[in-house]
Amino acid sequence: MAAERKLPLQSSAAHNSAAGGGAAEAPPPAGGKKTIEQIYQKKTQLEHILLRPDTYIGSVEKHTQPLWVYQNGEMVHRPVTYVPGLYKIFDEILVNAADNKQRDPSMDAVKVEIDVDANRISIYNNGDGVPVEIHQEERVYVPELIFGHLLTSSNYDDNVKKTTGGRNGYGAKLTNIFSTEFIIETADGRRQKKYKQVFSDNMGKRSDPSITKCKEGENWTKVTFRPDLAKFSMTRLEEDVVSLMKKRVVDLAGTLGKSVKVELNGQRIPVKTFSDYVNLYLQSASKSRTEPLPRITEKVNERWEICVSLSDGQFQQVSFVNGISTIKGGTHVEYVTNQITNHIMTVVNKKNKNANLKAHNVRSHLWVFVNALINNPAFDSQTKETLTTRQGSFGSKCELSQEFLKKVAKSGVVNTLLTWADFKQSKELKKTDGAKRQRITGIPKLEDANDAGGRNSDKCTLVLTEGDSAKALAMAGISVVGRNYYGVFPLRGKLLNVREANHKQIMDNAEIQNIKQILGLQHGKEYDSAKGLRYGHLMIMTDQDHDGSHIKGLLINFIHTFWPSLLKVPSFMVEFITPLLKATNNKNKTVLSFYSMPEYEAWKESLGGNSSGWSIKYYKGLGTSKSEEGKEYFKDIDKHRKEFVWADEQDGNAIELAFSKKKIEARKNWLRQFEPDNYLDQKQKLIKYSDFINKELILFSRADLQRSIPSMVDGLKPGQRKILFCAFKRNFVKQAKVAQFVGYVSEKSAYHHGEQSLATTIIGMAQDFVGSNNINLLQPEGQFGTRHQGGKDHASARYIFTCLSPVTRFLFSKDDDILLDYLNEDGQSIEPTWYMPVIPMVLVNGSEGIGTGWSSYIPNYNPNDVVANVRRLLNDEPMQPMDPWYRGFKGRIEKSATKEAGVTYTITGLIEEVDNTTLRITELPVRRWTQDYKEFLESMMTGNDKIKEPFIKDYREYNDDKMVHFEVALTEENMNIARQEGLEKKFKLTTTIGTTNMHLFDSKGVIKKYDNPEQILEEFFHMRYEFYEKRKRALLDNLELDLLKLDNKVRFILGVVRGEIIVSNRKRADLFLELQQKGFTPMPKRKKGIDAVVAEAVEEEEEDQEEESPEVGRGGAKASDYEYLMCMPIGSLTLEKVQELCADKDRLEGEVDELRRTSAKSLWLKELDALEEELDKLQRKDAEAEGVRKEMRMKTTAGLAPARQGPKKPRKNAANNSSVIGSEAAATDAGQKKPRGGGGGATKRAPAKQRVVVESDEDDDVLALKDRLAAYNLDSSPDHPAVETDATRKATSIDLSDDEDNEAGNHMPAIDEDEDDDDEDFGVVEAPKGGKGRGKKPAKEKAATAAATRRKRGLAQPVSSRKLITEALKPAENATTRISPQKKVRKMRASPFNNKSGSVLGRLKGSPSGGEDSGGSSDGGPSPINEVVAAARTRPRRGNRTRAVYVMSDSEVEEESADSDFGEEEA
Repeated sequence: MAAERKLPLQSSAAHNSAAGGGAAEAPPPAGGKKTIEQIYQKKTQLEHILLRPDTYIGSVEKHTQPLWVYQNGEMVHRPVTYVPGLYKIFDEILVNAADNKQRDPSMDAVKVEIDVDANRISIYNNGDGVPVEIHQEERVYVPELIFGHLLTSSNYDDNVKKTTGGRNGYGAKLTNIFSTEFIIETADGRRQKKYKQVFSDNMGKRSDPSITKCKEGENWTKVTFRPDLAKFSMTRLEEDVVSLMKKRVVDLAGTLGKSVKVELNGQRIPVKTFSDYVNLYLQSASKSRTEPLPRITEKVNERWEICVSLSDGQFQQVSFVNGISTIKGGTHVEYVTNQITNHIMTVVNKKNKNANLKAHNVRSHLWVFVNALINNPAFDSQTKETLTTRQGSFGSKCELSQEFLKKVAKSGVVNTLLTWADFKQSKELKKTDGAKRQRITGIPKLEDANDAGGRNSDKCTLVLTEGDSAKALAMAGISVVGRNYYGVFPLRGKLLNVREANHKQIMDNAEIQNIKQILGLQHGKEYDSAKGLRYGHLMIMTDQDHDGSHIKGLLINFIHTFWPSLLKVPSFMVEFITPLLKATNNKNKTVLSFYSMPEYEAWKESLGGNSSGWSIKYYKGLGTSKSEEGKEYFKDIDKHRKEFVWADEQDGNAIELAFSKKKIEARKNWLRQFEPDNYLDQKQKLIKYSDFINKELILFSRADLQRSIPSMVDGLKPGQRKILFCAFKRNFVKQAKVAQFVGYVSEKSAYHHGEQSLATTIIGMAQDFVGSNNINLLQPEGQFGTRHQGGKDHASARYIFTCLSPVTRFLFSKDDDILLDYLNEDGQSIEPTWYMPVIPMVLVNGSEGIGTGWSSYIPNYNPNDVVANVRRLLNDEPMQPMDPWYRGFKGRIEKSATKEAGVTYTITGLIEEVDNTTLRITELPVRRWTQDYKEFLESMMTGNDKIKEPFIKDYREYNDDKMVHFEVALTEENMNIARQEGLEKKFKLTTTIGTTNMHLFDSKGVIKKYDNPEQILEEFFHMRYEFYEKRKRALLDNLELDLLKLDNKVRFILGVVRGEIIVSNRKRADLFLELQQKGFTPMPKRKKGIDAVVAEAVEEEEEDQEEESPEVGRGGAKASDYEYLMCMPIGSLTLEKVQELCADKDRLEGEVDELRRTSAKSLWLKELDALEEELDKLQRKDAEAEGVRKEMRMKTTAGLAPARQGPKKPRKNAANNSSVIGSEAAATDAGQKKPRGGGGGATKRAPAKQRVVVESDEDDDVLALKDRLAAYNLDSSPDHPAVETDATRKATSIDLSDDEDNEAGNHMPAIDEDEDDDDEDFGVVEAPKGGKGRGKKPAKEKAATAAATRRKRGLAQPVSSRKLITEALKPAENATTRISPQKKVRKMRASPFNNKSGSVLGRLKGSPSGGEDSGGSSDGGPSPINEVVAAARTRPRRGNRTRAVYVMSDSEVEEESADSDFGEEEA
């Protein structure tokens, strides 16, 4: 017992049992208390290992768990009972043998023998033997040192990168300690010594080494040991443990590869490669499957071999590090698995957007095999089950090839995951299923049918309405049919497109969940009838517009996606239609309802196009109908109820075509084949789903596309076109709040969408910061947004003002307005199909948008480049290629790639080195906003998820609303890194744009792809040229009509003067018949013609008058057709008037001849000249603003260091920086004008002066030719004096203020027009009388007059940048005080824009007449002008205008004032 007590080498279990017996140690002292020495003990390392073995070799207790074992020549996965510690001491020796392959690559054999009966295990390898030599420091042989002394190893030097398994110096010693006998044998061929030593009693005893001689070159090592089974609570080597050991030997064969022959108990293991090893697993696992498991292998490099297969719902891995079996994986497995999971996640989420897969979902379907060699591997414990070495310290990379990853994706894992995702989603969706129950609560706004969910539920109908207002109408309606069988539920706008929504969106969508609950729908259930539902019918009740059709389609798509069988149930899906418009007979109050526009048009044609006597009311929204009408609808419910029917699979295909992203190309073809005349017949009771999709829903898709993609002709989307139309209509030259203008646009252009959307569009059209518009069509008066946040920092629409930009009417000529094709909606004439600008605006301001089937992106181009190319086309010269250009952008735009689909450009900002630690950034790429870039710099300074470590130290800002200026501080080391990578790339100062997606609607409304901007320009050129030809023809027609009218007027006046025609004291009908008999030409008034419709200039009084004069004579002429004669003022019936009209006739004939000689080319060139002058003004304005900013910047940044000047590389498109608008380079050349091409040597003109004239309502007013040809740029040069003609006067009286105290700018004439237009700045005034000289001025006089005008021009006082006519035209007081140009009168014609537009057709030639019939002066008025032929008139003084002045008309004004002798001052 004493000897037993002295043995310290006991396991923890034995120690505890001995302590309990009291024989192993001295008895405790009296009282049962332990001494200090007994409580606090010190153990040797050997004692500690035996006392706490789990710290070193793992548990020494038996464990049972399912593991792979090798038995009967195959891998088997079964429950195994084993002691981890025993398995570990075997593995330590085995790994040492494998490590020798790394030290000696010539090693080619490993032999393992497991003798169960003798309890003996031996492991042999023929690599380099252990040096048989005495260690000089420890004074023992090296084999004894490394196998018999703890904490000895050859792997301690971490500076040496080793790929061995040993690390901590325990390894084989642990095997020695837990063995009753441990024999080490080795042959050192280098020293020709053979070594043998025996250890026993748990390394407690050792024999003397036996050293003999061996042959040179003989190298091997063999370790034989007998495990101390008692310490593992075992009596013999059990079968399960032996199977595990055999499997471990097979592992070694698989990881060492072909070059090492591994034997087990004298038999070679039939595994030569890692691939063979993996096959053992897969062959075993495939036995229980119908198909063998896939195997995708890749030897990435000498250190990494990977194999991937499929797992059944749980991640599996078999991995090795330097031959060590890492049964729990580790960082090497994560490294490989993450690459695979990321790729598969991408593939699956692309195939099913709703899958929303995470990495762990993919992992659970993978079985990964990894064999890796890692430098100096680190593990979580001595048991080495998990690798903990960081990826960066592996010493090698394992980057899986794309080919390998694609093979993995095709292995079946993707399909498995898609199936799993569907199952998971279905399971979650079932949680929100409805049920057939009578009472349902908790759903706001639901008006449930009383019998829903009961015995009669199949007779119940759920009415889904578009919004609460439609619900109110439905509630009024179901009061007629009763609440027992009808329920109502309002939808909030448009339903989610569930076919493309992800799972989370569907689960979070309260509306979808509510519909499921209300109907009692159960996910995944097949329905052959509606008896299992709470409602037997689903009725859709939406507005009769495109968006209403879309809501119907989305609901059908919802049911088809989840319950396609329901659509086949007869009468389950129905719709409730309401009239689109109603016609009410004004006399008998008969009401006719029309449910489609073609039906209404057919009815109108049946009336011969004359719908007078009927009142038409449009019902686009359900909210338009009154409750009484709702009740009428439901009284005749069969008429309004239409059933959807499923005919065949074509119906399902049609639904999928409209809503599936997989059908993009098919949807494009569907839209290309759109036929406007192919519409849904609302008279049919049954509607096939395919008919609904192809005839009704396609209208929405088409409208959505038109809202998103602009027209090639004018570059505008419909919303922008409506805004421009209303701006022209309103003559929007006076500032108004954006919010107010929004209301005006909504009213006048039939805008059916939200006001916020309209306000955003208006703001976008006015923005002028870098990256927005090159030419903003509206003026930004207030905070319209800056480049700081890309315009999102604009003020609210109720705070900011806008108006038309001066340049807009130079782009969109007023003279084209009468030629445009205006649309009609709700009986209201609205904007044209497209405008026809002077140059293609889609290139100037660019565009981008996404619609149904197509998206579009057009870069901005330089308007001067566009103008220059137009001139080249006019001169039959080839165009020059155009590159993108952005107003005010100072960076570079360079062509980076040219492909068949288009050109790609790289946009680069500006960055420069100030010194070795400072960078200056003074420009960002286009549409990279300052705030976003500031956040990027912050992330570089503080780090984030993507940028792990800070790169810059700090940055300073000197930005303003127009300019970018950052000063970035960083270390010299990081500066060098940035230089190597490229400053622009490192600081993300480049973006790319391209011309690969230039989709636009052409003039015929067909969407078309353009390959380059020149192609757009060429197509536009031919259209625009043809439009000039049309304009010329229209002007000729008008002039010829004016000639005919003048001829009739002369005959009429002469007839009255000579007494041949009696006009006084006669009935109107008699006079009408006499005029008809005498052969006077009837000239009917155009009813709501284009001019009148656009300008709203048809007066109700005239219409009423026409209705009161229904007399119809021969040839269908009406009395109103002679109003141009019968309504002439009495003062016109004089011989002087006859002479004046004859002179006008001669002049008009000359103008007709001149117009016939004028070409479309010259018309276009004149407008291009005028436009370029406006662009020059913009350039100068931008240059001045830039100069001011530079000056301010110099003051605020005076202390900043100058940038280091380095050699600059030449840029391909350096010309981009020399911009016409807004660039610094252009500022220096502001005074230089480009030569005008194709102008026939036209002289350079002064900058155009903008002027605005309100024109006459008369549709048949005369336009002077010089006015049309010479001044399309609205120049008021004295070289083009205006001539007055009688036919151009407006038949409306205008009062001018006679208040002497009013300033000139405040004389606002009252005009008898629409009162709702508050932009009325100008009145119409008659030209003065009294000047006898009616011939043209001699050239010298014209020149002198022009010079005088230029000298006096500084006296003009502009109002809103325009000159009031009432200020310019004033009576003369002293003929000698000032010299004024020859009298000019602006001619008026019917304006398409409310007669208040700022455009004027041109200046006239010298007038033969100064006025119509000026007599003497009025009482108290100034004296008439001296009657001197061609003498210049005195410029009137404003203070002398004391009397009201009346404009003489040739139709209604009965009195004229001699005070109307005005001159015109240049605006």
